[in-house]
Amino acid sequence: MRQFDFTPYRRSTVGFDRLFDLLENSARLQQADNYPPFNIERLSEDKYRITLAVAGFGADDIDIVAQQNLLQITGKKEEVEQDRSNFLHMGIANRNFERRFELADFVRVEDAKLRDGLLVVDLVREVPEAMKPKKISISAGDAPSITDEREAA
Repeated sequence: MRQFDFTPYRRSTVGFDRLFDLLENSARLQQADNYPPFNIERLSEDKYRITLAVAGFGADDIDIVAQQNLLQITGKKEEVEQDRSNFLHMGIANRNFERRFELADFVRVEDAKLRDGLLVVDLVREVPEAMKPKKISISAGDAPSITDEREAA
């Protein structure tokens, strides 16, 4: 992927530094190594699911760390010397990995399950009540008359 230059946009916008930093870091960190493969699903407006194919890894081999705006999933297998002389083909990758996912504000990990070689991480976005949009009702009070405004002045 080619590097995109955000300099012209940075000069003409204010307050979008974090967004541009995320885009630049994402482009820089994209690797040719796509192991393990993963899916990202949107289940509803505020629920998401990340599914990683982690064949050969057990629950004890995988660490999930959620920090502010970052989800890091790491898989480490103990190096066990195997007799590879009997294998005609070894296509199941069993190497260590680390995957990082940038999370939006107020997104947290709700659950993580490992079943049938798939690690499923459910995410939910919980916006605080103070940050949610509020409908403002308009009162149907009497409009001031022209004479009322002149008397007030």
